[in-house]
Amino acid sequence: PRISPVVMVLIRRGDDFLLARGPHFKPGVFSALAGFVEAGETLEQCAVREVREEVGVEITNLRYFKSQPWPFPDSLMIAFFADYAGGTITPDPSEIEAADWFPRSALPLLPDPVSIARQLIDAACQQE
Repeated sequence: PRISPVVMVLIRRGDDFLLARGPHFKPGVFSALAGFVEAGETLEQCAVREVREEVGVEITNLRYFKSQPWPFPDSLMIAFFADYAGGTITPDPSEIEAADWFPRSALPLLPDPVSIARQLIDAACQQE
């Protein structure tokens, strides 16, 4: 069977997380950034490229969290933590409806707990 790898990145800046929402998300829900790995690209290269393309910021200190098969239709989600390295949030309007920094104490609506996106955000909230 065909498997399509997707990299997901939660970016941290101090006590804030960069979260975004796509046009097809449930109303009000924000999540980590994600995108498909391209042919000939490493997971790390994909993370840097997707973040740069979707919101215009740079990341550093990429750290693996975990993976989750996602059968809609054939994805393998590979989640990472990253630290903010610079740039101003500039959402790509073709992919991102809204993006902003949110303090861990005032997060917006998040994806369902079964999703790796929510598990990634919850794990980040538990870190010091």
